[in-house]
This record gives sequence, structure tokens and C-alpha cells, in this order.
Amino acid sequence: MDDLRSLRELRAVVPEPDEAWLAQGRRRLLRRMRGHGRGRRFGRALLVAGALGTAAAVALVVVRPQEPVPPAPSSGPPIVQLDADAVLARAAATVGRRKAAEVPRPTQWQYTKSLDKQPNGDTVRASEQWMRYDGKQTAAFGEDGRLVISDVPPDPGDDDLSPQQYDQKLRELPTDPKKLLAKVTRDRHWIDYPREEGVPHVVAPDADRAYGVIMLYLSRYGVMPPELESALFEALALIPGVRIEQGVTDAAGRSGLGVWRETGRGDEITRRYRILDPRTYRYLGERTVWLRDQYFDGDPEPAVTKGSVWLTALVTSTIVGRPGERG
Repeated sequence: MDDLRSLRELRAVVPEPDEAWLAQGRRRLLRRMRGHGRGRRFGRALLVAGALGTAAAVALVVVRPQEPVPPAPSSGPPIVQLDADAVLARAAATVGRRKAAEVPRPTQWQYTKSLDKQPNGDTVRASEQWMRYDGKQTAAFGEDGRLVISDVPPDPGDDDLSPQQYDQKLRELPTDPKKLLAKVTRDRHWIDYPREEGVPHVVAPDADRAYGVIMLYLSRYGVMPPELESALFEALALIPGVRIEQGVTDAAGRSGLGVWRETGRGDEITRRYRILDPRTYRYLGERTVWLRDQYFDGDPEPAVTKGSVWLTALVTSTIVGRPGERG
């Protein structure tokens, strides 16, 4: 497991850490790199990435003083800033006309195919995963080509949810955008978790947390009621600092609408785009751009250099009858 994949799992909307916290974080990272950490549940690497951001695991790094951060660099087609309110209004109107999907049975499986291109590598890696809808089992093909089905033990400190639990949580949300935003902001699940022994628990500011949770929900569009999906886009427009750029590409090379949030704090290491299809407003993937060099504590050379890009893509997400089936 590489450093950045481990970092991504550690959730990062946190304040500047002290030395005790850095030491705990280093121990935690080393455990995971050596393979002793618990296995991650389906979808976390792509969809959760920390529901609350890749501020890129600040708890494990030290950022050297820099000049004011310039706009994120781009490659490929030119990126154009759009009117976020207008785009989100069109998105709400478009998704509200979708046909409602049937709620899967607990014994059905969610199949996902995703792509990942790490900032320090040139290879785009593809992965396929299955998770039973009730979250009790996962499945994937091993290096020998055989499908391996694994049980998922309970983890009371984890904030990740099974597909069925996400569905239930979504259906509890009101469709009035102001009430929806208030409920998401006060949801104790996203305030109280994750919890891991030896790691300090930090609560993100309300706007940061609400933005991250709404973007997480929008990335799990598979069985969401159309009127709720519409309300999520309307609620997103109520959060200050939301920005949208056209021409942001994912790991599959697809160009879409890059959604990000400007916090105004000026301390961001990265800019993390959630990319939406410009016609359907479906979630496509993510693009994380490093705005400055990032150092591990004590290392003279940066672990990730300014201008590096981390790409993901959600190629397929669908409900199937059994593991190994691709829909």
C-alpha cells in the first residue's frame, strides 16, 4: 500500500497538529503500510476519501511556509469558472426529472469499477469490487483470477456505512433544501465518527462538514429518490464558497464540472474537485491538485510536489444479483 492511499483514508479536515498528534499519526500510517491495519470497506477509497476532505492528511505532515497559493494549475482543456448558483439550479432541475430506481434487496450486491492514478505514478489502476447491499460481505478477484468473498466484521468506531445504511440515511432527509442542510449539519453520525483508539477526534466546522457530506451523498446516486437528489443540489447552493469549473478531467479522461469549496482560510494544501457529468450531473470521479509542496515530518524532500495531480474515476456503479456479476 502506498503512502498516499493510506493518507487518503485518514480524514483530514483538521487543525494544525501538535507533536503528540503527529507521533500518533505516524504510528498509525506505519501500521497500515505494513498491512496490519483493518481492511477498508467497499467504496471508501473512492467515494468517501474521507467524507470530509483530502486536506491531505494534515495530521501526518508538516507544510513548509509558502507564498500565497496561486490558482490550481491545469493540464488538458482550459478550465473555465462558471456561475455556481446557475449550474446548481440547472442540476437540481435536471436530476429532479429522473425516473426513480427500485430499492435493492439486502441480499443483492453493489458492483463498482473505478480507476485511480496516484500523483507520484504514471499508471492508471483499475479495480472492481462488490459489496452486499446490507454490508455483511465484500468480494473481489484475487491475483489468481479467483473471486474471493469476505465477511465484514462490525466496527463500532467506523463512520462508513453499508449501501443499505446510506440508502436509509438518505431517505430520512427532508426535501426542503434549508431543512436538509440543517439536518445534514446536525447529523451526529458525521460529527461523532470516525473514532479510532489513540487518534484524537476532531470535529470539522459546520460548513466544511455539510459540504463534504452532501458531496458524499451525491456520489452515491444509484437509488436516490429524484426529488431528494434535486434538494441536495439546492442545499449545496446554500453553502458559502462553493465553486464550479468547466473542463476538469477525471482518471478516465472524461471532462466534467469540477466542484470545490473555497474556505477563505488560505491554508489549503490541495484543491479537491468532485467531478460531475455536464449533462446528467452524475458523479464521475475526483481530481486533487497540490497547491504547494507537502512534506512528511522530518523529511527534507517533499512527499508530493506542488502541481501534482491525483485522479480517480467511477466507471460503473450498479446493483447486481451476485458477486462476480457486472450488470
